[in-house]
Amino acid sequence: MVVDSPSTPARSRPGVVTISSYLLILFAVLQLVGLIITLSTIGTIRDVLRDAYASTDPEAADAVGGITYAIGIGGAIFALLIAVGLVVLALLNNRGKNGSRITTWVLGGIMICCSGGNLVSGAAGGFTGGATGGTSANAPSADEVQRQLDAALPGWFTPLSTALSLIGVLALLAALILLALPKANEFFRKPQPAWEPPVPGAAYPGYPQVPGQPGYPSSGDPGYPSTPGYPATPGQPPAGQPPVPGQPGDQAPPSDRPGTTPPPPMS
Repeated sequence: MVVDSPSTPARSRPGVVTISSYLLILFAVLQLVGLIITLSTIGTIRDVLRDAYASTDPEAADAVGGITYAIGIGGAIFALLIAVGLVVLALLNNRGKNGSRITTWVLGGIMICCSGGNLVSGAAGGFTGGATGGTSANAPSADEVQRQLDAALPGWFTPLSTALSLIGVLALLAALILLALPKANEFFRKPQPAWEPPVPGAAYPGYPQVPGQPGYPSSGDPGYPSTPGYPATPGQPPAGQPPVPGQPGDQAPPSDRPGTTPPPPMS
Protein backbone atom coordinates (compact mmCIF):
# COMPACT_ATOMS: atom_id res chain seq x y z
CA MET A 1 0.00 0.00 0.00
CA VAL A 2 1.51 3.32 -1.11
CA VAL A 3 0.76 6.24 1.19
CA ASP A 4 2.36 9.51 2.22
CA SER A 5 4.35 8.65 5.26
CA PRO A 6 3.88 11.15 8.12
CA SER A 7 7.46 10.50 9.18
CA THR A 8 8.85 11.85 5.87
CA PRO A 9 10.73 15.09 6.66
CA ALA A 10 9.77 18.30 4.87
CA ARG A 11 12.01 19.33 2.01
CA SER A 12 14.50 22.04 2.90
CA ARG A 13 15.37 24.63 0.25
CA PRO A 14 19.04 24.39 -0.75
CA GLY A 15 21.20 27.47 -0.81
CA VAL A 16 21.66 27.39 -4.58
CA VAL A 17 17.91 27.94 -5.09
CA THR A 18 17.84 30.81 -2.61
CA ILE A 19 20.84 32.50 -4.22
CA SER A 20 19.27 32.04 -7.65
CA SER A 21 16.11 33.81 -6.49
CA TYR A 22 18.15 36.71 -5.11
CA LEU A 23 19.96 37.04 -8.43
CA LEU A 24 16.65 37.13 -10.31
CA ILE A 25 15.43 39.90 -8.00
CA LEU A 26 18.72 41.76 -8.56
CA PHE A 27 18.19 41.53 -12.31
CA ALA A 28 14.70 43.01 -11.91
CA VAL A 29 16.07 45.90 -9.83
CA LEU A 30 18.69 46.61 -12.51
CA GLN A 31 15.98 46.67 -15.16
CA LEU A 32 14.01 49.15 -13.10
CA VAL A 33 17.06 51.41 -12.81
CA GLY A 34 17.59 51.08 -16.56
CA LEU A 35 13.99 52.14 -17.20
CA ILE A 36 14.48 55.25 -15.06
CA ILE A 37 17.67 56.14 -16.95
CA THR A 38 15.91 55.61 -20.28
CA LEU A 39 12.99 57.85 -19.32
CA SER A 40 15.36 60.58 -18.17
CA THR A 41 17.49 60.60 -21.34
CA ILE A 42 15.31 59.38 -24.19
CA GLY A 43 14.01 62.90 -24.89
CA THR A 44 17.55 64.23 -25.28
CA ILE A 45 18.48 61.34 -27.58
CA ARG A 46 15.44 62.00 -29.77
CA ASP A 47 16.25 65.70 -30.07
CA VAL A 48 19.90 65.02 -30.94
CA LEU A 49 18.95 62.58 -33.68
CA ARG A 50 16.32 64.95 -35.06
CA ASP A 51 18.79 67.84 -35.17
CA ALA A 52 21.51 65.72 -36.73
CA TYR A 53 19.22 64.68 -39.57
CA ALA A 54 17.50 68.05 -39.96
CA SER A 55 20.55 69.71 -41.53
CA THR A 56 21.33 66.89 -43.98
CA ASP A 57 18.13 64.86 -44.48
CA PRO A 58 15.05 66.84 -43.36
CA GLU A 59 12.65 64.15 -44.59
CA ALA A 60 14.10 61.54 -42.23
CA ALA A 61 14.59 63.82 -39.21
CA ASP A 62 11.17 63.38 -37.62
CA ALA A 63 10.95 59.70 -38.54
CA VAL A 64 14.32 58.81 -37.01
CA GLY A 65 13.60 60.75 -33.84
CA GLY A 66 10.14 59.24 -33.41
CA ILE A 67 11.27 55.67 -34.09
CA THR A 68 14.18 55.98 -31.69
CA TYR A 69 11.90 57.33 -28.97
CA ALA A 70 9.33 54.55 -29.43
CA ILE A 71 11.93 51.78 -29.51
CA GLY A 72 13.68 53.10 -26.40
CA ILE A 73 10.50 53.37 -24.31
CA GLY A 74 8.99 50.12 -25.59
CA GLY A 75 12.17 48.13 -25.06
CA ALA A 76 12.63 49.40 -21.50
CA ILE A 77 9.02 48.64 -20.55
CA PHE A 78 9.20 45.17 -22.11
CA ALA A 79 12.40 44.39 -20.20
CA LEU A 80 10.80 45.58 -16.96
CA LEU A 81 7.72 43.38 -17.46
CA ILE A 82 9.93 40.35 -18.08
CA ALA A 83 11.92 41.23 -14.97
CA VAL A 84 8.76 41.42 -12.85
CA GLY A 85 7.76 38.02 -14.21
CA LEU A 86 11.15 36.65 -13.17
CA VAL A 87 10.59 37.94 -9.63
CA VAL A 88 7.29 36.05 -9.45
CA LEU A 89 9.03 32.96 -10.77
CA ALA A 90 11.77 33.37 -8.17
CA LEU A 91 9.16 33.23 -5.39
CA LEU A 92 7.63 30.11 -6.93
CA ASN A 93 11.08 28.54 -7.27
CA ASN A 94 11.57 28.95 -3.54
CA ARG A 95 8.48 26.78 -3.05
CA GLY A 96 9.85 23.98 -5.23
CA LYS A 97 7.60 24.47 -8.29
CA ASN A 98 9.33 22.69 -11.16
CA GLY A 99 7.09 24.38 -13.75
CA SER A 100 8.29 27.80 -12.61
CA ARG A 101 11.90 26.65 -12.91
CA ILE A 102 11.33 25.64 -16.54
CA THR A 103 9.61 28.96 -17.28
CA THR A 104 12.54 30.78 -15.65
CA TRP A 105 14.94 29.08 -18.04
CA VAL A 106 12.84 30.11 -21.04
CA LEU A 107 12.34 33.77 -20.07
CA GLY A 108 15.87 34.05 -18.72
CA GLY A 109 17.33 32.76 -21.98
CA ILE A 110 15.31 35.32 -23.95
CA MET A 111 16.50 38.15 -21.72
CA ILE A 112 20.14 37.02 -21.94
CA CYS A 113 19.94 37.10 -25.73
CA CYS A 114 18.31 40.56 -25.77
CA SER A 115 20.50 42.14 -23.10
CA GLY A 116 23.66 40.52 -24.44
CA GLY A 117 22.86 41.70 -27.97
CA ASN A 118 22.30 45.26 -26.79
CA LEU A 119 25.52 45.13 -24.80
CA VAL A 120 27.56 43.95 -27.78
CA SER A 121 25.87 46.46 -30.07
CA GLY A 122 26.52 49.32 -27.70
CA ALA A 123 30.15 48.36 -27.29
CA ALA A 124 30.60 48.16 -31.06
CA GLY A 125 28.89 51.33 -32.17
CA GLY A 126 27.76 53.34 -29.18
CA PHE A 127 24.12 54.03 -28.50
CA THR A 128 23.13 54.27 -32.17
CA GLY A 129 24.76 50.92 -32.94
CA GLY A 130 24.35 51.21 -36.70
CA ALA A 131 20.70 52.29 -36.57
CA THR A 132 21.65 55.59 -38.14
CA GLY A 133 21.71 56.24 -41.81
CA GLY A 134 19.33 58.35 -43.83
CA THR A 135 17.52 57.93 -47.09
CA SER A 136 19.88 60.24 -48.97
CA ALA A 137 23.58 60.50 -49.54
CA ASN A 138 23.71 63.56 -47.24
CA ALA A 139 22.68 61.54 -44.17
CA PRO A 140 25.03 61.98 -41.19
CA SER A 141 27.50 59.24 -40.43
CA ALA A 142 27.22 57.06 -37.34
CA ASP A 143 30.40 58.60 -35.91
CA GLU A 144 29.01 62.10 -36.25
CA VAL A 145 25.70 61.13 -34.58
CA GLN A 146 27.56 59.39 -31.76
CA ARG A 147 29.76 62.47 -31.22
CA GLN A 148 26.69 64.68 -30.87
CA LEU A 149 25.08 62.19 -28.47
CA ASP A 150 28.19 62.07 -26.28
CA ALA A 151 28.20 65.86 -26.13
CA ALA A 152 24.49 66.11 -25.22
CA LEU A 153 24.16 63.21 -22.77
CA PRO A 154 25.57 63.27 -19.21
CA GLY A 155 29.01 61.82 -18.77
CA TRP A 156 27.72 59.00 -16.57
CA PHE A 157 25.16 57.73 -19.10
CA THR A 158 27.32 55.39 -21.20
CA PRO A 159 29.41 53.87 -18.35
CA LEU A 160 26.37 53.35 -16.14
CA SER A 161 24.27 51.85 -18.91
CA THR A 162 27.07 49.47 -19.86
CA ALA A 163 27.68 48.44 -16.24
CA LEU A 164 23.97 47.79 -15.61
CA SER A 165 23.68 45.66 -18.73
CA LEU A 166 26.81 43.65 -17.93
CA ILE A 167 25.86 43.01 -14.30
CA GLY A 168 22.32 42.08 -15.31
CA VAL A 169 23.48 39.53 -17.89
CA LEU A 170 25.95 37.93 -15.47
CA ALA A 171 23.39 37.79 -12.63
CA LEU A 172 20.74 36.24 -14.84
CA LEU A 173 23.17 33.72 -16.31
CA ALA A 174 24.34 32.69 -12.83
CA ALA A 175 20.74 32.32 -11.65
CA LEU A 176 19.89 29.95 -14.51
CA ILE A 177 23.02 27.87 -13.91
CA LEU A 178 22.26 27.52 -10.17
CA LEU A 179 18.79 26.18 -10.97
CA ALA A 180 20.39 23.38 -13.00
CA LEU A 181 22.75 22.10 -10.29
CA PRO A 182 22.16 18.63 -8.75
CA LYS A 183 21.05 20.03 -5.39
CA ALA A 184 18.40 22.10 -7.13
CA ASN A 185 17.26 19.05 -9.09
CA GLU A 186 16.67 17.14 -5.86
CA PHE A 187 14.67 20.03 -4.43
CA PHE A 188 12.42 20.36 -7.48
CA ARG A 189 11.92 16.61 -7.86
CA LYS A 190 8.47 15.51 -6.69
CA PRO A 191 8.78 13.40 -3.51
CA GLN A 192 7.82 9.76 -3.94
CA PRO A 193 5.19 8.38 -1.55
CA ALA A 194 6.40 5.80 0.94
CA TRP A 195 5.19 2.20 0.84
CA GLU A 196 3.69 0.72 3.99
CA PRO A 197 2.67 -2.92 4.30
CA PRO A 198 -1.09 -3.46 4.77
CA VAL A 199 -2.35 -4.33 8.25
CA PRO A 200 -3.86 -7.85 8.37
CA GLY A 201 -7.66 -7.68 8.55
CA ALA A 202 -7.81 -3.98 7.64
CA ALA A 203 -9.77 -2.78 4.65
CA TYR A 204 -7.97 -1.01 1.82
CA PRO A 205 -8.22 2.79 2.20
CA GLY A 206 -11.14 4.20 0.28
CA TYR A 207 -13.02 0.91 0.03
CA PRO A 208 -15.79 -0.23 2.43
CA GLN A 209 -15.47 -3.45 4.36
CA VAL A 210 -17.32 -6.41 2.91
CA PRO A 211 -19.24 -8.84 5.15
CA GLY A 212 -17.37 -12.07 5.52
CA GLN A 213 -13.93 -10.49 5.25
CA PRO A 214 -11.56 -10.41 8.23
CA GLY A 215 -12.15 -7.39 10.38
CA TYR A 216 -15.83 -6.99 9.50
CA PRO A 217 -17.94 -7.10 12.70
CA SER A 218 -20.77 -9.60 12.74
CA SER A 219 -23.94 -9.74 14.78
CA GLY A 220 -22.56 -12.58 16.84
CA ASP A 221 -19.53 -10.67 18.07
CA PRO A 222 -19.63 -9.69 21.75
CA GLY A 223 -21.23 -6.31 22.19
CA TYR A 224 -22.54 -6.21 18.64
CA PRO A 225 -26.31 -6.85 18.43
CA SER A 226 -27.91 -8.53 15.47
CA THR A 227 -29.06 -6.21 12.71
CA PRO A 228 -32.86 -5.74 12.48
CA GLY A 229 -34.24 -7.41 9.38
CA TYR A 230 -31.46 -10.01 9.24
CA PRO A 231 -31.55 -13.48 10.83
CA ALA A 232 -29.80 -13.70 14.14
CA THR A 233 -26.69 -15.73 14.59
CA PRO A 234 -27.44 -19.19 16.09
CA GLY A 235 -27.35 -18.93 19.82
CA GLN A 236 -28.20 -15.21 19.81
CA PRO A 237 -31.68 -13.68 20.34
CA PRO A 238 -33.13 -11.33 17.74
CA ALA A 239 -32.35 -7.71 18.20
CA GLY A 240 -34.46 -6.09 20.89
CA GLN A 241 -36.08 -9.37 22.16
CA PRO A 242 -35.29 -11.38 25.32
CA PRO A 243 -34.48 -15.08 25.06
CA VAL A 244 -37.55 -17.33 24.76
CA PRO A 245 -37.56 -20.39 27.04
CA GLY A 246 -37.01 -23.52 25.04
CA GLN A 247 -35.51 -21.64 22.08
CA PRO A 248 -31.91 -21.61 21.05
CA GLY A 249 -30.15 -19.11 23.20
CA ASP A 250 -31.97 -20.04 26.40
CA GLN A 251 -29.15 -20.79 28.80
CA ALA A 252 -31.30 -22.04 31.72
CA PRO A 253 -30.36 -25.52 33.06
CA PRO A 254 -32.57 -28.38 31.85
CA SER A 255 -33.89 -28.94 35.39
CA ASP A 256 -35.18 -25.39 35.58
CA ARG A 257 -37.19 -25.53 32.36
CA PRO A 258 -40.97 -25.78 32.84
CA GLY A 259 -42.41 -29.25 32.19
CA THR A 260 -39.07 -30.93 32.23
CA THR A 261 -38.45 -33.90 34.57
CA PRO A 262 -34.90 -34.44 35.60
CA PRO A 263 -33.49 -37.78 34.48
CA PRO A 264 -33.51 -40.54 37.06
CA PRO A 265 -30.23 -41.26 38.74
CA MET A 266 -28.07 -43.95 37.27
CA SER A 267 -28.14 -47.15 39.32
